[in-house]
Amino acid sequence: MSGTLPARRARPPAAAPGLRCALHAEWTKLRTAPGTAWLLAATVALTVAVSTAAAAATRCPAGTACPVDVPRLSLTGIEFSQATVAILAALMITGEYSTGMIRTTLTAAPRRFPVLAAKAAILTGLVLAAAAAAVAGCLLAGRLILPGNGFTAARGFPVLSLASGPVLRAAAGSVLYLALIALLSLGVSTVVRDSAAAVGVVLGLLYLFPVIAAVAPSQDWRRHLDQIGPMTAGLAIQATTGLRSLPISPWAGLGVLAAWAAGALLAGGLLLQIRDA
Repeated sequence: MSGTLPARRARPPAAAPGLRCALHAEWTKLRTAPGTAWLLAATVALTVAVSTAAAAATRCPAGTACPVDVPRLSLTGIEFSQATVAILAALMITGEYSTGMIRTTLTAAPRRFPVLAAKAAILTGLVLAAAAAAVAGCLLAGRLILPGNGFTAARGFPVLSLASGPVLRAAAGSVLYLALIALLSLGVSTVVRDSAAAVGVVLGLLYLFPVIAAVAPSQDWRRHLDQIGPMTAGLAIQATTGLRSLPISPWAGLGVLAAWAAGALLAGGLLLQIRDA
């Protein structure tokens, strides 16, 4: 027999348990926060309510041409419910700064990047679930309401169905859009560390570009502003008709929003790393 001892099994990386603990801690904090369930419910309800109202208010009278992008119309509520998503994401970290709990969090998990990564992961999962439910409700409302308003298959408006590639892309893209808005808000909130200021900055980024584009002196300026604005570029993912006339293609537009979210998270992570709690 050999006198050598059997090799010891390699230990898992030290970061793995830390990340697991951070995920569990962030899930517990977000799950038990009093406003989380209400904000997620408000996201679903607001999205479906606004989309239902938009579908009910839009009609295509007989004998007239109706250049309406039906899937995009059915997803109108996304533009409004992004505000509740931004608030939820902001409270996830600014709430800890307002109560002083952030000191406990960073004492228990001195490696700060995993803390922010855990917050982002838990937040993304919850928002994806709520957004999926909201989008499903919007499409169902559009499917039931729009044919009665003149948007029939006989007039060139197929019934809304996820079996259609463009509709599926608009639906899935809308779900991803809300998740990216949440990550953008989380990153900005980590930089700002104040709920009201963070939500104000996020909503300003979303709505300021369309306002400036509306008063821009030239069509080229409007197009460029629509291409770089996080909301105008990101919502291009909902378009299913007239794609050649869009300022940016659907997936490229969602990529612009992803770049905004990544930049905000990177800035937030760096400041979280170098600043005191």
